[in-house]
Amino acid sequence: MDANPTLDQLQVFLTVAETGSFSAASRVLNRAQSVVSYTIANLEAQLEVSLFERSGRQSKLTDEGRAMLEDARRIVAGLQEMRSRAKGLKQGLEAEVSLVLSTMVPAEAVVEVLREFREEFPTVSLTLNVGELGMVMEMVRSRKALIGIGGAVSQQDDGLVLEKIGHSFMVPVAASDHALAKLHRPVTLADVREEVQMVVMDMSGLTNGRDFNVLSYKTWRVSDIATKYQLIKGGLGWGGLPASLVRTDIMNGSLKVLDLDAYELGEYPLYSLRKADTPAGPASQWLIDGFEKRLSKCPDNKSFMNIVRPMPLKDAAE
Repeated sequence: MDANPTLDQLQVFLTVAETGSFSAASRVLNRAQSVVSYTIANLEAQLEVSLFERSGRQSKLTDEGRAMLEDARRIVAGLQEMRSRAKGLKQGLEAEVSLVLSTMVPAEAVVEVLREFREEFPTVSLTLNVGELGMVMEMVRSRKALIGIGGAVSQQDDGLVLEKIGHSFMVPVAASDHALAKLHRPVTLADVREEVQMVVMDMSGLTNGRDFNVLSYKTWRVSDIATKYQLIKGGLGWGGLPASLVRTDIMNGSLKVLDLDAYELGEYPLYSLRKADTPAGPASQWLIDGFEKRLSKCPDNKSFMNIVRPMPLKDAAE
């Protein structure tokens, strides 16, 4: 007879694999350890493979177990999505939508989407939070927000549905009267080492121990992009800021883009996030689609630099 693992068996399998032991899994699942062990034993019997090496308190995945792990994740995620879709079909218009946005989402896109949202859904209340780095994922994971728009943190979570809907990017800038801006040449790593760099801390803790494009020996760490922007604009240091935020300042000359090869200008993908077991209702899905419509049209960094940097006089004359 073909094996027919249950959703419960697969969820127990994933929990043991993620926690590293049967005892830890029993605490997470609030079940007796004997029940967890019995469930895994039945699954192994059905699949006719050994999923774990039992040694001491730790339960290490076997080669077969590692191979089955991705299948289990895919099946569980698919079933959760199916449940979510069915639940969404039974539900009507939401009374309230809670939304969390990354500061990397362009402000003009936020205003445009929310203006249209107000007109489209005048009876739906909106709760909006704006955060840095891991805060978007953390708020969705903890159900403090129904949907999030932000970058993906490199931490797998099978309980989340992520869909790429656009991109943004950071540019290294300094105030026009800052020492780095006055070099009038490409800025080297040696130039920035002794200058103060403004860095945003991730208050969620999801990216602890990881720094992105931090090049200076001297750093000032701040809690949010808005503070970082004001300090850089005030000439107190340099740092990367969302291109959408500083475009006007670059165009009017109050901020200058630093020609710094050491600073990685790669695109920053933006995703919509929601819990796999929580469907997006009509208003929530409209918001996701609205942000995708605008964020998918954002210029890449090369196009942006062509916009904010005027052509040399000799090229403009030709």
